[in-house]
Amino acid sequence: MSQNKPDDRVQKPDDAGYWKATQKLTFTAVGIWAFFSFFIHFFAPALNGISIPILKFPLGYYMAAQGSLIVFVVLIFWFCNKQEQIDRDFGVDED
Repeated sequence: MSQNKPDDRVQKPDDAGYWKATQKLTFTAVGIWAFFSFFIHFFAPALNGISIPILKFPLGYYMAAQGSLIVFVVLIFWFCNKQEQIDRDFGVDED
């Protein structure tokens, strides 16, 4: 009577594709996060010369204080939906 341990599991051919797709999604999300965390804030003083017409806020302030937060929330939902799609494509989704 042989009991299967996690170390005894044989890697299926789809495992490599699944992890490659998951890594690609993760690196894309981290790249978007880093861009809106560092790059936009780095250029905020230069963007302050541009004003948003209706709100009269400097564009640098808006992008740093509000725009980045909006992107982060959208990024969370986008990441979850894409990961669920990858899970479905490789047959590891939850019921």
